[in-house]
Amino acid sequence: MARTRVGILISGRGSNMQALIEASRAADFPGEIALVVASRPDAGGLATAQASGVATAVVDQSRFGRDRTAFDAEIDRTLTEARIEFVCLAGFMRILTEGFVRRWEGRLVNIHPSLLPAFKGLRPQAQALAAGVSVSGCTVHHVVPDLDAGPAIARAEVPVFPGDTEATLSARILEAEHRLYPEALKAVLAQGLPALKP
Repeated sequence: MARTRVGILISGRGSNMQALIEASRAADFPGEIALVVASRPDAGGLATAQASGVATAVVDQSRFGRDRTAFDAEIDRTLTEARIEFVCLAGFMRILTEGFVRRWEGRLVNIHPSLLPAFKGLRPQAQALAAGVSVSGCTVHHVVPDLDAGPAIARAEVPVFPGDTEATLSARILEAEHRLYPEALKAVLAQGLPALKP
């Protein structure tokens, strides 16, 4: 059976990207990581992907200024030319336009370091500490036009310990992300995909 061609969008070191690449090497994994696209030419994940034999591309966000529509159109063109069928966001630090999200609806997922719907947006680990919660975690979710609001696919809980800092909690959640994201992607791809919109 043909495996789904998966593209990963990154902006930084791509540790979740690496976890997905490693998981995809299993014979029973229903997807292959066919392309990694970075929004910055200095993204550390590019070298990691290349070392793993995965094709890479850069769509430099600085070339587009405030024109999010043009930036997203170039991302879409890059994915389409590579025959990508499904997209994972992995530390992609850009808010995608509604047009892009609608086109890839049902084929676009993200991982967020909180138990959504709690602590959306930036620095959710710091938000969790400020709220005094005893449990946080991560959520893999479908991407919709509203930020961090799409239906959850999978969650993993992580304890918050007395004396935790944003850095220590972030590191603990990241370990959970590396386990959860491949499991969630495998489950979604196994269910089959909706038609890609024109």
